[in-house]
Amino acid sequence: MLRNLELKQKTIKADVTVTQPCNIIQPTTPQPTEITTITQSYTTIPTTTPQPSEITTNDPCYECEDGWKQHGENCYFFSTRKSSWNASRTECRTQGGDLVKIDSSEEQNFLRTTIEQIRRYFWIGLTDSAEEGRWLWVDGSPLNERLTFWFFHEPDDWTEEDSDGEDCARMGPTYWFDKSCKARERSICEKPAAAVCPHFSSGTTVRVEDTMSYFSKANAANI
Repeated sequence: MLRNLELKQKTIKADVTVTQPCNIIQPTTPQPTEITTITQSYTTIPTTTPQPSEITTNDPCYECEDGWKQHGENCYFFSTRKSSWNASRTECRTQGGDLVKIDSSEEQNFLRTTIEQIRRYFWIGLTDSAEEGRWLWVDGSPLNERLTFWFFHEPDDWTEEDSDGEDCARMGPTYWFDKSCKARERSICEKPAAAVCPHFSSGTTVRVEDTMSYFSKANAANI
């Protein structure tokens, strides 16, 4: 009996002291999700350079004298008489205008289309004679540096032909060039077009019939 108890105690002790091996869990690196490349076909749209809109030069409410070209509300005279810059300006002023002041790329393009046909240089109303490098229009306003059409390396104030340099601007078939103000060149004069439409004050209601009647009478008078 005693022997059986001793054997039983040894068995229990052995059960307590025996350590069972643990299963080692191996770390696993997650596999990247398979990426499926989807190729889509696109229709290639060719790029095109937008063409400049056509410039309307014949506003029915304004008109110019014979020999002058109309652009919007202004008239332009391309003088073929060669004179110095100052003499050309005097000639323009005697006709009620002044040497042209270019206010927009549209105006530049309008002038260019005419000069390209003549292939000559024309004085424009731009000079830095008062202060070298400070270009002013004939109305006293400074040249907008964001709106210039100088040729490459112009203005250069070249002094080979005139020791005073080149202080007046002339326009060629496409670009501007500085030139001695004493040089004899053609010129472009500019002045407001004559308004021929009736003037209506702000807030006035104008009937369509009245406007059509006005132009009908005006056309009849020109027949």
